[in-house]
Amino acid sequence: MSTWGTIKDNWRVALLVFVLLVSTVFLFAPAFEPSEGPAAQETPTNLQYGLQLSGGTRIRAPLVGVTAEEVQFGDDDTATVERRVAAELPNADSSDVIARFTGNASGTVELVAENATQEDLAAALDAAGYEYETVRDGVTEETRQQTVAVLRSKINAAGLSGGTVRTVQTIDGENFVLIEVPNDDRSEVIDIVNSRGTVRIAAYHPVERNNSTEYVNTTVIRQEDFQTVGTAQQGGQGTGPHVPVSVRQSEAERVQRLFVETGVAGQGGTDCTFRENPQSTEPCILIIRDGQVVSSFGMNANLAQSMRNGEWAQDPQFILVTGSFERAQDVSVDLRAGALPAALALDEGTASSISAAQGENFRRDSLLIGVLAVFTVAGVVFLRYGNPKVAAPMVVTALSEVVVLLGFAAFIRYPLDLSVIAGFIAVIGTGVDDLVIIADEVMAEGDVNSRRVFRSRFRKAFWVIGAAAATTIVAMSPLAFLSLGDLQGFAIFTILGVLVGVLITRPAYGDILRALLTDR
Repeated sequence: MSTWGTIKDNWRVALLVFVLLVSTVFLFAPAFEPSEGPAAQETPTNLQYGLQLSGGTRIRAPLVGVTAEEVQFGDDDTATVERRVAAELPNADSSDVIARFTGNASGTVELVAENATQEDLAAALDAAGYEYETVRDGVTEETRQQTVAVLRSKINAAGLSGGTVRTVQTIDGENFVLIEVPNDDRSEVIDIVNSRGTVRIAAYHPVERNNSTEYVNTTVIRQEDFQTVGTAQQGGQGTGPHVPVSVRQSEAERVQRLFVETGVAGQGGTDCTFRENPQSTEPCILIIRDGQVVSSFGMNANLAQSMRNGEWAQDPQFILVTGSFERAQDVSVDLRAGALPAALALDEGTASSISAAQGENFRRDSLLIGVLAVFTVAGVVFLRYGNPKVAAPMVVTALSEVVVLLGFAAFIRYPLDLSVIAGFIAVIGTGVDDLVIIADEVMAEGDVNSRRVFRSRFRKAFWVIGAAAATTIVAMSPLAFLSLGDLQGFAIFTILGVLVGVLITRPAYGDILRALLTDR
């Protein structure tokens, strides 16, 4: 028989060899080496590891908020709705209310203030004169996606490479935000994601009211008014830790005017003593983050003079003095990433961390368990048949499924964790079970020499393993498609293993047995 005829007659084996070669390329070729993602490490392979095998922090929590649906806005725009509803809430402002159109003159209103309740939102809507259909716990899908985008920006801006943020849903429909950051401790990650990160710059200045002097905060620059935000600086310019920023050109004249009118840009600059004596200080610039004053400082004479003569607005740059480098980092991250639409309810979620050393131990133990599983299966198969022609291809074919799955995981850059390793072990077990069924059926009535008889017996066995595979896929599908944490990875790779077995490795094993056991 010609070479082409041999390949055509054993095309299933050729397909398995081709898939193994492609998987090997995905596993080891430099072109597929991960450069980012949740566990890009320097390893001999292109595999990525999840937090359990690399170390890091995982936070899973819902978002704070309640939502009213089918709210009748009338002729009001969303900004007006937010202001009117916020005015009826004693402990919230317009940044805690999110209104969105969903139809003609109707939409949703979300209250994302801390400790918000359905009763609070319902009462505020009633007081503001807006009719609504229902009020429920939770926020809208748009708010969840915006929160995910901002959290990704915050993690990247903080330099936590490889972090991932996504939404997950439980089997009962509850929505969570899942944050995974490799190689960073729990406290650092929580510090970054625990605040909404709303930053504004206010002028703190005296005003005359009722024949007395009072100090008030006048918001001068909001988060969206910044054009550029630099990274935190340790010192320089005689100021200590600070963040260099610039204001949008469209807002520069307004900002300049407010600083002059409030006296912050006073003649000769201002000397701020807000921390020591807030009721007798000269006008100050306050950095307010999530409602808390994180820094206060005056304005130097040169900057004040450029604002007073109108020059500053032509090149609207200045620095935010923070007093400590840690505060400078927080302010820089929040300004560059933006404010979270809603905060995470960490007390209603879970937060866990694994050290890098523990992750390395898990990797070593997983490899050891995998090797033991392989040798155990190989030993049992050889004891069962005692015929290397039957047993050796069985073990090699079963292991090839694991290689294919590892190659697929490297190609799609799926992070391996303990649940995926468990899926690989399950694939080895179910794969050998199916191969045993094939071998037993083929050899049930003694040696088989005829290819026609072999094919008949193989088809019977294949119907059995095909039905078993379908059952496994149906049973695992809910776990694969629902966001059930670690169970999802186990289910996905168990299903993939079953498909690889039924479509590639089981037929290839049949061809190998046919070639070894038949003469004609």
